[in-house]
Amino acid sequence: MKITQKIAQAEKDDRTWWSFEYFPPRTAQGLQNLYDRIERMRLLGPEFIDITWNAGGRTSDLTSELVKTCQSLIGVETCMHLTCTNMQQEKIDIALREAKAHGCRNILALRGDPPAGQDEWSAVEGGFVHGIDLIHHIRAHYGDYFEIAIPGFPQDVDLPPEQFAQELKFLKDKIDAGAALIFTQMFYDVDIFFRWVEAVRKFGINVPIIPGIAPIQTWNGFMRSTTLSKTTIPRSYLEVLEPHRSNDEKVREIGIKLVANMCRKILASPFNIRGLHFYTMNLEKGTKMLLEELNLVPRIEAIKPLPWRQSLTPSRRTETIRPIFWANRTHSYLSRTENWDEYPNGRFGDSRSPAFGEIDGYGVWMKQTKEQALALWGNPTSIAEISSLFSRFCFGQLKALPWSDQPPESETSVINQPLARINELGFLTINSQPAVNGARSDDKTFGWGPANGFVYQKAYLEFFTSPELLNRLIPIITRDPLVTYYAINKGGDLRTN
Repeated sequence: MKITQKIAQAEKDDRTWWSFEYFPPRTAQGLQNLYDRIERMRLLGPEFIDITWNAGGRTSDLTSELVKTCQSLIGVETCMHLTCTNMQQEKIDIALREAKAHGCRNILALRGDPPAGQDEWSAVEGGFVHGIDLIHHIRAHYGDYFEIAIPGFPQDVDLPPEQFAQELKFLKDKIDAGAALIFTQMFYDVDIFFRWVEAVRKFGINVPIIPGIAPIQTWNGFMRSTTLSKTTIPRSYLEVLEPHRSNDEKVREIGIKLVANMCRKILASPFNIRGLHFYTMNLEKGTKMLLEELNLVPRIEAIKPLPWRQSLTPSRRTETIRPIFWANRTHSYLSRTENWDEYPNGRFGDSRSPAFGEIDGYGVWMKQTKEQALALWGNPTSIAEISSLFSRFCFGQLKALPWSDQPPESETSVINQPLARINELGFLTINSQPAVNGARSDDKTFGWGPANGFVYQKAYLEFFTSPELLNRLIPIITRDPLVTYYAINKGGDLRTN
């Protein structure tokens, strides 16, 4: 079913509706755990879910597989993202053909971000240049089979007037080309959203606008995602969240109430918005808590119209009979394990988590533009000059490195002198922590986690170095049986004790 049909039915029933977004996990075990998570979260009653295409089109096959499984086995209506980045027309046609075969009726068409490591976006040979080209292509080859959604960016409202008017024209052109609804980028300043919606409506764009809502899961995740997307954070949010930045549980508790209050304002606004699209980040509890805070409960028919998950593929959509064992599938394991990975990108992460990995999908890459990078780091031409940059970062004199887009944590102040010296000797540190033996979790330097706890951690150091320095270092390391090391080069050769 098309999303606008679901929206129309919800309006007829005079009810609020919601939907969830997921992204392709980075590991095989993460994928299996995501399937379990989507099946559990189906019980929260989303009208549909959508699956991202990931950065640079690198996971297109996995996106297609996720759409197939969600449509056919889990039985939840699915919208598939499709981008132009690194996508030849032939590859796009394959994705559309498979989506149709799986019964998917909804496509979110985007140009996409530049591939990893590139500042400027450019089309591949035989590919599309703009999102509107993709819309024209879908309409030309599939008529009105697919409903096409497009992204909207509330933050654009603060662009210079001429530039904002141009962005509105681009948006209108896509609607005129055949797009039927707009999903917005996440935002936290509701006034920015309202000003943008008002401008969009005045420009003659009247299709449904679906606000993108991102639950606040952790302090670091919140800061990374808003920095990456250049999203404005209201000062009122920072004032109440920052004092608890080391306590993820408290940050989420406060964040849920902040975001829920924003959602209430949206649903009560004169813009007749009755739906919310949650960016789950492949996590479960934050979205569930937010729905509970908003007192949004699923309709019975949205959860289980039949004793099994009804397939939405064309050949099985009308199926009404299945063997009895389908009705008796146990959910005990799924229930026991639903919240095991709520903080997957904590100190070292857990690759089994569906949410494991960088928020932006690229992993390690420069978050700065070329101009910002030159302003930060200049033009080093020697190892000594590069070592000096790393050393300055340890002292807080540089706000970022390519491997560290956040300033050093407060605990680094305890070891910044030896860290700086290590860097000067040619060991370029990118991750470290001091040994801590029973500091209180509310300690201003070492504390993290819930209140009334204690922190124990081993000393840890990660760095780049040359093969020559490594060969000199390893005999020294092996003198101490308590030190463990792993050394790997770009060819994948591993040395360890």
